[in-house]
Amino acid sequence: MWDRKYLQTILKRIDGRSYKAYNDIKGIYDFGFFTLHIDHVQRDPFAGPSLLRVEVGERSLFPLEIIENHHQRVVVSDFIARVFNGSIKRHGKIRSGSGKSGVIQIDSGGQEVLERSCVNIKPAKLEVRFSMGLPARGRRVMGIEASRLFFEVLPNLVNDACFYKNLNKELLKEEVELYEDVNFLRAQLKPLGLVAFVKDGSILPRESGVSEKPMDNSVHFKTPKSLSLTIETPNHGPVTGMGIPVGVTLIVGGGYHGKSTLLKAIERGVYNHVYRDGREWVVTDPTAVKIRAEDGRRIENVDISSFIHDPPMDKNTVNFSTENASGSTSQAANIIEALEAGTELLLFDEDTSATNFMIRDERMQRLVSKEKEPITPFIDRVRELYTELNTSTVIVMGGSGDYFEVADTVLMMDNYLPEDATIAAMKVKDELPINRMREVNFKLKFKKRYPISKSIKPYKGRKLKLDVRGRFTILIGLERIDLSQVEQLVDTSQTRAIGFAINYTSKVHMDGKRSMRDILDMVNRDIKENGLDILAPKGRKYPNNLAKPRIYEVSAALNRLRTLETMKY
Repeated sequence: MWDRKYLQTILKRIDGRSYKAYNDIKGIYDFGFFTLHIDHVQRDPFAGPSLLRVEVGERSLFPLEIIENHHQRVVVSDFIARVFNGSIKRHGKIRSGSGKSGVIQIDSGGQEVLERSCVNIKPAKLEVRFSMGLPARGRRVMGIEASRLFFEVLPNLVNDACFYKNLNKELLKEEVELYEDVNFLRAQLKPLGLVAFVKDGSILPRESGVSEKPMDNSVHFKTPKSLSLTIETPNHGPVTGMGIPVGVTLIVGGGYHGKSTLLKAIERGVYNHVYRDGREWVVTDPTAVKIRAEDGRRIENVDISSFIHDPPMDKNTVNFSTENASGSTSQAANIIEALEAGTELLLFDEDTSATNFMIRDERMQRLVSKEKEPITPFIDRVRELYTELNTSTVIVMGGSGDYFEVADTVLMMDNYLPEDATIAAMKVKDELPINRMREVNFKLKFKKRYPISKSIKPYKGRKLKLDVRGRFTILIGLERIDLSQVEQLVDTSQTRAIGFAINYTSKVHMDGKRSMRDILDMVNRDIKENGLDILAPKGRKYPNNLAKPRIYEVSAALNRLRTLETMKY
């Protein structure tokens, strides 16, 4: 470790030299109240930025009671990252330079509170990882501006974010207690016979299609009396809201009255949210998976025979594979893959579903006989999913009252407020009976699959290629994984972690004998025990931009990898 004055000396010496001279600053420096690690130096001002870490020891003095368990450390780390990012905005960018000169970034995230690799906190040490664009004019070192970043800007960032005494203690306390209570509520869902809970006063509409912040002056959520319940929480006392029971729930109502908005909030309720997000008290079964049709996706050896069987030309739907799935086959595969990963709650919106997969009404049954229709519609499996597999379903349904026949609960949205329309729907069902036949010949089933390691090909030539292009694209070797239809993926850093996880598990867990569920559980366990760093490939020792993904999104990405092969037992 060198003294910080040595860093000043180097920067003065290389001022005006070729950009490659910045390699001389790589190392560890003692700044007195923190230690600076310069782990990676970018090759030019237009390349990916340099990677840095700061470590602060016991001087940070975070009270043990707010960092004594893993969940507390996650939310405190998230808070520190957001404060660090706010400090960057105040003290940040240099006045001039080429490329990414002077740009300091930390992976502070959006509205969700996720476990991240950018901040790691322990009782005796705090580590913050971030990137910095080293200043250049053209491709020449700007040593004076670099000195300002290191010796004026960086100490301010560390001072603002890394010391408990300088933080907004009341806000931090609120974030920690909120996180604890939301986790408590999520743990209470199953004992209470619920799949989701939405607190009264929640704000579900978002600011815009490209912003996840709450909409100003929007309707505050209010629970219908018949579905209202109060849960006593450890920190906030009694919390009252709507409990959505297990079973089959329909969300109905007129267009633009908030059906999809409620479903969107429920699907995001698998995550915790920041204080005052509006959805911070929307809590969902953590295994929930949003299902949709996805024309064109690849399917590898999935048993979709419970939904599609005996199609023309003798297509094998027990071991179904295709490079270009239809709406119905993709939706069937998405359900089976979610069940394979362990979901206990499926979410559907009719707007993004294949109509012929969801329902065949009485008139169509009369015109097209069952013998000529290979699709078993979802309406004829949805109750079985619950009674046999303990998997509940929430469906936005505005166009087919046939689903009243299979529903346990019917919510009607009226100007973004829910009404319990279960009794009214059952009355309609009795007054207008239908004679459609349930088109099921055998019990729902699916076969396990066993991924083959050699089908994961992360190299481009001899070079390991693991990268992302925004939130919805993973690059693995020569392959591009399209995740644009995976709606519960919320952060680019999750996407990056998924790419790393696929590479990691292919080397560590895939042996052709472990099932898809086994390897997903194993990678989840490894992250829990060792942190996100365990996923990083060789040469990326201190990743600064990973966020923990759910196993359901890891599964979705792996299943969309076009080279994936599985054993056929």
